[in-house]
Order: sequence, then C-alpha cells, then structure tokens
Amino acid sequence: MTARIGVVTFPGSLDDRDTQRAIRLAGAEPVALWHKDKDLKQVDAVVLPGGFSYGDYLRAGAISRFSPVMETVIDQAKAGLPVLGICNGFQVLTEAHLLPGGMLGNDHLHFICRDQKLRVENASTAWTSDYESGQEIHIPLKNMDGRYVADQYTLDQLEAEGRVAFRYLDFNPNGSLNDIAGITNEAGNVVGLMPHPEHAVEPLIGTGRTDGLPFFTSIIKKLVTA
Repeated sequence: MTARIGVVTFPGSLDDRDTQRAIRLAGAEPVALWHKDKDLKQVDAVVLPGGFSYGDYLRAGAISRFSPVMETVIDQAKAGLPVLGICNGFQVLTEAHLLPGGMLGNDHLHFICRDQKLRVENASTAWTSDYESGQEIHIPLKNMDGRYVADQYTLDQLEAEGRVAFRYLDFNPNGSLNDIAGITNEAGNVVGLMPHPEHAVEPLIGTGRTDGLPFFTSIIKKLVTA
C-alpha cells in the first residue's frame, strides 16, 4: 500500500510544492488539493502548507478557514483523519478550532527566517512517532505571525496532557508562550507547528540535515500499519 497524502493549495501558499516533494522523498504519493474543492480525493492524510494564504488579511489563516476544502478537512479531522499544519497551516488549524489557542504577530514585529533548534516533547502523535521524546532537532523557521498564545487554562491543559509537541530551544524567535513551537489535539491526529520540516528533508538544502523527514515517515508508518 502506498499512502496518499493531500497537500492543500490556497491563494498565497508558498510551500505546497516543497511539501509534496518531502512526501515523495519519504515514500508516499503526494496529492494536490485545491482550496475551492470539497473533494479530498480519498487521501489518507492532509497537510496544510506554509505561506500567506489570502494575503493573511484579517488574521493569518482567518479566511482560509472558510475555504470549501476546509469544510471537509474539519469534518474528517474530527473523525480521525491525520492533518498536519505547517506555519500558515498551523494558523489555519487554530482558526478552524481544530487546535486551541491562536497566533499573533512576532513580539519583535519583524519577519524572521533562521534555522531553529527544537525539542520533541511528544513522540506519540501520528506525525511524530519516528522521533524520540526529548530529541533535539534543527528545522528552518520563517514567519511574521508566529507567536503562539492561549489563555492560562488552555496552556495548563496542554502541558498537563502532554499536548505540546515541540518547544523552542536556546532562543524563542517570536515570543510564543511557554516556548511552544507546535501542539497536538487530544487524539494525536492533528498537529500544528511553526517551523518548516519540509525544508529539512535533504542534506543539500535548508539546514543541511534531514531532521524534518520523520514527520513524513511517521505518518506513512501510521497509515501502513493502521
């Protein structure tokens, strides 16, 4: 069985092709999905890629959340479909209430682009099982609205339930509360993070490492063994 992983393209998506390439390198079949279509083409999982969907008007991800494709993504995610949101995709997931909290502008008010050190906090989700808890990895980061925020009750709940998936190490690049770089839902099938794993899948690009590839090999193993 070859896993089929859909990658949604919104107006303003920048990293959909890179994500498709990462999926292909990991050994799955990437399937292009268009934001106006409700049909997910019977994919086994979905990735919402990075970029500036709809120009990030109103708030980052706020308009994309109402795209026709998201109606189906939301319904199927609630039914167990694995969904990964990267950067702008993470913002869309919070706007769609598939993940709690929200994203605000970086605390320094500047776009940031750098290689970022992360610690894997949860290696039991559908997208992180090829990592080890506590593992330190380097993933490229590029965002303007990357500051994760939530009320104290939500933060306490995320921490208590082990739903912080990734945490920034050495340097908090955007002012995210609790140094949170990525989170998961209760079921572990929906994960969102600000750094870009699709830019760390080959030694000649990105960080010069392949620390991002396990995102995609994790979901393949999950789907093949399900």
